[in-house]
Amino acid sequence: MTETTPTPTSSLTAEDLADRRATFAALHQAGCFVMPNPWDVGTARALASLGFPALATTSAGFGFSRGRPDTPTALSVDEVLAHVADLTGATDLPVNADFQAGYAADAEGVATNVARCIEAGVSGLSIEDATGRRDAPLFELGEAVERLAAARAAIDTSGTGVLLTARAESFLVGLDEPLADAIERLAAYARAGADVLFAPGLRTPEDIRVVVEAAGATPVNVLIGWADGPSVSELAGLGVRRISVGSAMARAAWGGLLRAAEALQQGSFTGLADAAPFLRLNDLFSATGA
Repeated sequence: MTETTPTPTSSLTAEDLADRRATFAALHQAGCFVMPNPWDVGTARALASLGFPALATTSAGFGFSRGRPDTPTALSVDEVLAHVADLTGATDLPVNADFQAGYAADAEGVATNVARCIEAGVSGLSIEDATGRRDAPLFELGEAVERLAAARAAIDTSGTGVLLTARAESFLVGLDEPLADAIERLAAYARAGADVLFAPGLRTPEDIRVVVEAAGATPVNVLIGWADGPSVSELAGLGVRRISVGSAMARAAWGGLLRAAEALQQGSFTGLADAAPFLRLNDLFSATGA
């Protein structure tokens, strides 16, 4: 017989999980909030200390921390679930899991893995429609809907109220008409039961407005991963309900490390000028550590 890895389960009480999930759902009812993306326990606790209302995992940030690329097969579902359990236990904030395409080849596998992700303590999770293949980078719409519906069914069966985010990767795979494709896909995903809609790669206020208007009453998440994007207040004015930064904060940290290391290799310590003070970090983790 093939041994299966036990699913990492949340150490939180059922009451705590229910409270977090209710809080996360309420955040999506009105207004606009920022949900940054930590990649380990330390960054989760640091972000929580700054007052953010929720956190989200980043597959890229976690992958980079393990010396892996951000591809659908770079990390196993068991590694990802252990990471998710670490982050849900790191703070008292709701956590949304970047669950890629469900780490499964078919809809049945997506449902199984979504159920496991719920056990790891998430308050929400996202399922994307990218295949990771160059010849067919997106699942055909019918198959993508089937996979999302399987995730929806797993959540409903759990009775937990975990929020399901549907991601249309149209802008990230080089389509000629990504906006039209994303709108078509997001509409289908909303009909299949998505609670939140997300088309990563939107960059202009005009495109963001079109997606928000097409989504109607369904909340929209917008990813901002560059320095000169619209401000939080501008995105709120466009009707965006949730803002995430994906791998951007991890990449910013990697940028600092690489600049410091490159300067050091050339014989200079100037790259250490922006280092966080030791006492600030030590005090932070003295206050927030277990």
